[in-house]
Amino acid sequence: MLDRRSYLKFALAAAATPLASRLAFAQQPGPFTLPKLGYAYDALEPNIDAQTMEIHHTRHHQAYVNNANAVVAQWPDLAKTPVEDLLRDLSKAPENVRTAIRNNVGGHWNHSMFWELMTPGGAKEPQGDLKAAIDSGFGDLGKMKERVNAAGAGRFGSGWAWLVVNKDGKLDVISTANQDTPLELGVRAVVLGVDVWEHAYYLKYQNRRPDYLGAWWNTVNWDKAAQNFAKAKA
Repeated sequence: MLDRRSYLKFALAAAATPLASRLAFAQQPGPFTLPKLGYAYDALEPNIDAQTMEIHHTRHHQAYVNNANAVVAQWPDLAKTPVEDLLRDLSKAPENVRTAIRNNVGGHWNHSMFWELMTPGGAKEPQGDLKAAIDSGFGDLGKMKERVNAAGAGRFGSGWAWLVVNKDGKLDVISTANQDTPLELGVRAVVLGVDVWEHAYYLKYQNRRPDYLGAWWNTVNWDKAAQNFAKAKA
């Protein structure tokens, strides 16, 4: 127990510490590391608030990274296995670590892509081949957004909504639960994806997931999405 003077000293010191330092989990040793963002935590305001971004990155994503590194202690081959190959076929891993890999390596992969798919001041809509494919597959950009939003809003509990290039080489919208990735469903590539876990939006939007999904489109990095699409078509 702290006396009043000690408590006040502790509280003032904590208040003077930058939020990132107070929220961040320590990086655990291993091959997986938390990627740096290419923008400040407040850069996506007002669509996604700075506190949500900071907690999401430094606590939630860091936890997936640390847990993934812990799995390496149980199965050292994880450190030298291409992550995307493994997530496409979890039978390559021993049965006793498959769930941990799906949840934590999957969470790390999903989030690493998610951060890159957002940017401040990016293009308002796709161009070139991606735009043509969206118009051909969905009718127009607005209809594609409606499909993604419906997939995200309709995901019971936690998960993701994705725009993918499917097995047939066509654009498609799918949803996955928890930290499952589209890779194990056999897609050729992920073009973009939106996190609909509550920790991605609850501080600002509370239970209004559709409002978050609507605002999220203002943050999309269409250049990165176009690169993902181009790789799938190469």
